[in-house]
Amino acid sequence: MAPRNLYRWLKWRFFQWDIGNEPVHMIRPNLANIPQCALPDGYQLRPYQAGDEHHWREIHLKADTLNLFPPEMFAQQFGNDTAVLQARQFYLINPQDEVVGTASAWWDDEVWGKVHWVAIVPEEQGRGLAKPLLTAVLNTLQNLGHKKAKLETGSGRLPAVNLYLSYGFEPDVKSDYDAFVWRVVKFQLRNGR
Repeated sequence: MAPRNLYRWLKWRFFQWDIGNEPVHMIRPNLANIPQCALPDGYQLRPYQAGDEHHWREIHLKADTLNLFPPEMFAQQFGNDTAVLQARQFYLINPQDEVVGTASAWWDDEVWGKVHWVAIVPEEQGRGLAKPLLTAVLNTLQNLGHKKAKLETGSGRLPAVNLYLSYGFEPDVKSDYDAFVWRVVKFQLRNGR
């Protein structure tokens, strides 16, 4: 095998490792020029309503097989301030009036907004819903005065990582291990994994 081909083969073999679903952090250094994307016909986006805790959990149980969602998790993540939830949490409604997705425009401080707990049920994925949902979250963060945005996702969620990159998010690398995970993720994105 020629050295060039050997290098390609070794590189390909090396990055076939399954690193699982390691946490990856991303930042958007500003909230200028947010891509605007409208929902497909028949879909609606609405804010949190009383009782949506059940919808939030059901959506995540269907969409996210990598995490556990005990009944108390909603309150642990979001508290119970209805006004805050109505201002910062969204639900996608399909043409059959079913709640099929959710995302939150959360925060850690006044500067950093947080794209938090984004999920769409599997049977509605691939219908152009994630972009308008992310647009709504980022617009809300901007309207609430945040200057930057951050998020955490997993290395096993390549479509989500690709979406966030297309919306101006960048890898937030804080360690050598983060750098390694991002090298694997970028390789997998380039090679269609």
